[in-house]
Amino acid sequence: MQVDVVRYIVVDIEAAGPNPSQYALLSIGACTVGEPRQTFYVELQPDRSAITGEAMSVHGLSLEALSATGTPPAEAMRRFAEWVAEVTPDGARPTFVGFNAPFDWMFVNDYFYRHLGSNPFGHAALDIKALYMGAAGVRWDETSMRHLAPRYLGGAQLTHNALQDAIDQARILEGILEEMDER
Repeated sequence: MQVDVVRYIVVDIEAAGPNPSQYALLSIGACTVGEPRQTFYVELQPDRSAITGEAMSVHGLSLEALSATGTPPAEAMRRFAEWVAEVTPDGARPTFVGFNAPFDWMFVNDYFYRHLGSNPFGHAALDIKALYMGAAGVRWDETSMRHLAPRYLGGAQLTHNALQDAIDQARILEGILEEMDER
């Protein structure tokens, strides 16, 4: 039996609202798992004007500022795909990892397909919360950052900067994987 070699890449995004059909993807942060850590960050020009106050208050990004300084979505996704290819060793498969992966993945997948016609991660993602639930044998309501930050981040909370959050989420994943290896 051949075992797939995977390259875990933790991805975090910030968006203008809860779904990619109505709201813009505003920033993408990503990092490799393990050392040496490699990172990627881009802020995108909004391709939609709808916002929710809740989303905008979480990350503090501005549609007006990003309209002027952000990277056009097609270019941002091209750069992200190139980075994923660059950090994925020959013979390995890039694996999208996220803390609440369904949310981040739906934006990334939608933007990859709309702007490039394909997603280098394929059609699956690894969710850190679900992995922790199974590995630690806890209930779903015990998988929030409130429970994981003290255990893996010394109590630090997510900043809602997509790159810093991806790095912190990678630290959580590394801690979970280490605990799994010790069993």
